[in-house]
Amino acid sequence: MSCASGRQWWPVPEILLLLPSVLQPLAGGQSVLATPADGPVTVASLLDAVAVDYAVLGRRLRDETGALRRFVNIYIDGDEVRRLHGLDTEVVPGQEVLVIQSVAGG
Repeated sequence: MSCASGRQWWPVPEILLLLPSVLQPLAGGQSVLATPADGPVTVASLLDAVAVDYAVLGRRLRDETGALRRFVNIYIDGDEVRRLHGLDTEVVPGQEVLVIQSVAGG
């Protein structure tokens, strides 16, 4: 690929964070947040990067100790991260990270 100046460029690898509709207002209405990554990153560092731009969303996903809130589930390739290595689970560029927030009602 080349840009207008004729120099070669390659797209920056990204990890996509997919948000449910209930959390989208906390991310400026976006359903997908793309985070650049040159290699594997942990779920914790991905959430840290998201919280820089969307602090309220970051607080909705993790508690004051940095742990995932119990009503928040995060999936990578269909596997819930709590069943893998928790927040230390690695994500590689090109993967999608799905956030599901449990909704209680009566």
